[in-house]
Parts: sequence; C-alpha cells; structure tokens
Amino acid sequence: MSVRYGILTLLSVKQHHGYELKIELDSLLGLKGKINPGQIYTTLDRLTRDGLVTSPGIDEQDRRLYDIHLKGKEELNKWLIEPVAYSNTKEDFFFKWSCARRTNSELEKMMLTQQKELIVKEVMELTKLKTELLMEGDENRYLLVTGTLLHLEADLTWINQVENRAH
Repeated sequence: MSVRYGILTLLSVKQHHGYELKIELDSLLGLKGKINPGQIYTTLDRLTRDGLVTSPGIDEQDRRLYDIHLKGKEELNKWLIEPVAYSNTKEDFFFKWSCARRTNSELEKMMLTQQKELIVKEVMELTKLKTELLMEGDENRYLLVTGTLLHLEADLTWINQVENRAH
C-alpha cells in the first residue's frame, strides 16, 4: 500500500487536513492495518516538495488544508491504470518446499501438512469475518476478504496436487 497514492486519491476528491487523511487512509487500508500519523505528514511534505500537492490555507479550526495539483492528478491517474503484479508469500513457500523436497520426503510431507493446516485456519477466520462484513454492509472489505479467500483456496488446491503427485 502506498501512502503517497492513498493521499493523492483522497485529495483528488476534496481538500483534507492531516487528521482527516489519516482516518480516511485507515479506511482505505481495510484489513491491512493502520497508518502512523507521522507518515501522513512526512508524505504530505514530500508531495508538496514535488509539486503534486499544495496547501491553500487553514480551515476554521486552524488546521492546515491540502489540495491536489494537476501534476498530482496526472501522476495518480498514471498509477491507477498500471497493472499490479501478483505476488505473495507463495514464492517463499515454493522455495522452501523445493528445498524440503530435495532433502527429506518426511519433512516435505510435514511441511505440506502444516501449510495446509495454516491455510485452513486462515480460511475459517476469514469466512467468519466475511459473514460479519456482509451483515454490516461493508461492501469494500467484504470483496477484499472474498478475493483473499479465493487465493487461499487456490493455494490449498495446489498443495493437494503436489501431495497427489508425490504418491
């Protein structure tokens, strides 16, 4: 997650002060966590320095407002249309599995079993969360969790195929 582009996104909609940006970014992050407030202000300073953001003044409560420049909108639009490369810990697992496979078949079996157990546990937790999000009407996080579940199910299918080929 890029704080830089999150801020540009929010400022492209309307002017914000720092604390509003922090609250809105936390919402954009969804399941990923929370943003450190210091990171907001450091990023705003860099965006201002780079000519992507401006500060048109202060609001009625003496909080500094920020707005996006045309150059910032152009950079945001360019970033938004760039495809995102798929990557996650699967590459780390694949390397580890390849190493286990070369050294000891019992370790490979144990490793695959433990990985499956971890995935099943995550699927159960996320399925519960998905239901809660559906009940709360939180469409964005619901869709995010659904996508994560689909990836976990694909990983589980792959591990099952590896186990079946080993027999």
